Amino acid sequence: MKTCVPYLCLFALFAMSLPSFADGQSKQAVAYDLVVKDATIVTMDPERRVINDGVIAVNGDIIAFIGTTSAFQTTTAKGIVAKQTIDAKGKLIMPGLINGHTHIPMVLMRGLIDDVTLDDWLRKYIFPAEARNVTKDFVRWGSRLALAEMIRSGTTTFADMYYFEDTEAEETKAAGVRGILGETWIDFPAPDNKSNAEMAAYTEKFLNKWQGDPLIHPAVAPHSIYTCSEKTLRDAAAMARKYHAPILIHVAEMRKELVDSIEKNGATPVQYLERIEVLGPDVLAAHCIWTDYTDMKILADRQVGCVHNPSSNMMLASGVAPVVDQRAAGMRVGLGTDGPSGSNNDLDMMEEMDLAAKLQKTYRVDPRALGAKGALEMATIEGARALHMEKEIGSLETGKKADFVVLNLNVPNAVPMFDVYSQIVYALKASEVETVVVGGKPVMKDGKVLTVDEAQAIAKGIEYGNWVAASLKN
Repeated sequence: MKTCVPYLCLFALFAMSLPSFADGQSKQAVAYDLVVKDATIVTMDPERRVINDGVIAVNGDIIAFIGTTSAFQTTTAKGIVAKQTIDAKGKLIMPGLINGHTHIPMVLMRGLIDDVTLDDWLRKYIFPAEARNVTKDFVRWGSRLALAEMIRSGTTTFADMYYFEDTEAEETKAAGVRGILGETWIDFPAPDNKSNAEMAAYTEKFLNKWQGDPLIHPAVAPHSIYTCSEKTLRDAAAMARKYHAPILIHVAEMRKELVDSIEKNGATPVQYLERIEVLGPDVLAAHCIWTDYTDMKILADRQVGCVHNPSSNMMLASGVAPVVDQRAAGMRVGLGTDGPSGSNNDLDMMEEMDLAAKLQKTYRVDPRALGAKGALEMATIEGARALHMEKEIGSLETGKKADFVVLNLNVPNAVPMFDVYSQIVYALKASEVETVVVGGKPVMKDGKVLTVDEAQAIAKGIEYGNWVAASLKN
């Protein structure tokens, strides 16, 4: 048997005990699930930082790093291991947009009836059309089509109130989008429930099923004070609070609603809801147009989230919400599209930001009334505050959800760029949305929606449109 020289044996043993250089590098390298590099990043964080030559690194559904390329290289001096890398050189990243109020299955009634008053639109056209056409499959395909549209325009979170919300929740989760989804309560037979007892039972089952889901936040949605009795409003609020769920409701949308409430209840819609103990930080109130300073103080003090819907309010001539005064009063004011039928006809939050700023300028006859940065705030961090989700979403910060949008700047309407907020709100369009990430997972990449079969959804949209048109002829 051969033996080695003692000092050579010792050297061999020492060498075998050392890890290889490659092994040492891989063990010390920082691992990420997703790295997006070389972008201009609009953070919407408390300092409203804009990071040039920036990097976002994600682990799971959380932002693990955000900063400059040089800072990233310093913190990862031993190297990185990334499962997926996106090169965003020459592109812009902003937080995912938050659509605070909509009814997404109504895309299947897009353009059905326009240019009428809100009261007529609801009672003469929409409620009858829904009674004849809205089924579980209608909601499924309407949701699927709408989700593709929202993803394409940079929406990563939306708040919805409609029927068959369990089906909508299934579609929203499959699309990888974040949803606050409210089952509608209304004091007449609805497409999914023919009585208040059925409505309550369906809602309770819905709440039980989806609570705790990382994407879906189930909610209770009493439609309004003019379609729900005091008992229904109180019962809806009680059920929501039993399950610690949000309450979604239309508030002070029409002047008629204000006049009727004062006549019937002796109070404005806001003051009536306060009197019957519905208002609170768990309430998301859509519109809030016809509000006076007393109403604004109540809404601010009760930390109610309010959602401004400029396209809808303009299209239905419902009035102009005093957004500047509401923000000054300390209200939590977000931004929404409203439904994509008759009250808007699309789900484009890029467009809503532009309109929100310009509508306030016109309303107050003051070009300084609401600037581009304020409009972007309403669609991002202030929208998150309206939902009481500002610790999770609405800005790009370490420890928050990795919900963001990559915008292409290599288009004629994107250059030159002097002010990034002005460019986003007044110049860029939904067509510039290139990649969308929700919870660290791309739902759209390089212009292709990954989580919805768009061709199938479009074909079904045409099919259901023909079905709706035929039903109204009978």
